[in-house]
Amino acid sequence: MKVLITGAAGFIGNALALRLLERDDEVIGIDNLNDYYDISLKEARLARTATHAGFTDIRINLEDRSGMADVFTRHKPDRVVNLAAQAGVRYSLENPCAYVDTNLVGFINILEGCRHHDVEHLVYASSSSVYGSNTKMPFSVHDNVDHPVSIYAATKKANELMAHTYSHLYRLPTTGLRFFTVYGPWGRPDMSPILFARKILAGEPIDVFNYGKHRRDFTYIDDIVEGVIRTLDRIPESNPAWTGDAPDPATSNAPYVLYNIGNNQTVELMYFIELMEENLGKKAEKNMLPLQPGDVEATYANVDDLVRDVDYKPSTSIEDGVASFVSWYKDYYKGTFS
Repeated sequence: MKVLITGAAGFIGNALALRLLERDDEVIGIDNLNDYYDISLKEARLARTATHAGFTDIRINLEDRSGMADVFTRHKPDRVVNLAAQAGVRYSLENPCAYVDTNLVGFINILEGCRHHDVEHLVYASSSSVYGSNTKMPFSVHDNVDHPVSIYAATKKANELMAHTYSHLYRLPTTGLRFFTVYGPWGRPDMSPILFARKILAGEPIDVFNYGKHRRDFTYIDDIVEGVIRTLDRIPESNPAWTGDAPDPATSNAPYVLYNIGNNQTVELMYFIELMEENLGKKAEKNMLPLQPGDVEATYANVDDLVRDVDYKPSTSIEDGVASFVSWYKDYYKGTFS
């Protein structure tokens, strides 16, 4: 297939591009290489895909309507995976307009490109953040998610609504993937694994929010990518049992579906820190802080639908995942710590 991936220099996007290239798909990679975090890390990721003849590297902003239309016209992708977004819950409290520009304006340009160029299937990243104030565990795609607690989460919920509208009006098959706390090699430096590793090795205190009582469904990057590929290869159809009398949020009478991709277990933040200490060989100095605005206390994914439809369940243990991450971190950042 010819697959267009937005966010191709990003953590998940680049790992996905590599996997698709390795199975001989052609990848059109879009990224604007913005400076939200270290550009050199994004460039290092792109260097991994640049060696593949099937990779086309395009530098553009998603909110560039005419530019995005031109990409679709010139490259005519069979399928699209939208992984580009302004990420970060806490940053959305500081700069909400950045989330509107990329996550909403950019996403409508993706939808329009798919609509006008007969794209077979659009897969897009949503987030576990959409569960917001929900407290019933584990989180199910069949539950209502109308109470987000951050602008980031609100834009991801909006993406799901926008995708459904295009599935309904234009019969565009769309699949939304709610990712749960993705971590692993080549991860974002604004996320806790790299922040913790850098500060622990430097002997600096780490910020431990919610006094370490956070619980997260940590999901290893390779498991996320496998889930994306499995769902990309399965074009959704309408659910004949769907009814407006008792509407199921995860399906529709349009070709639309939602999945959680998580490890289906919840891990306390303090245990995650203990594993980081063990693998780094150094104890952390901890700055214990309260729950931050926009944060939720726990995430926990119900993945029954993913198992049923694509026969896949993430399985990398937190112990193995953290060990793999730390090994990569020490190699990639060697020379930056003593």
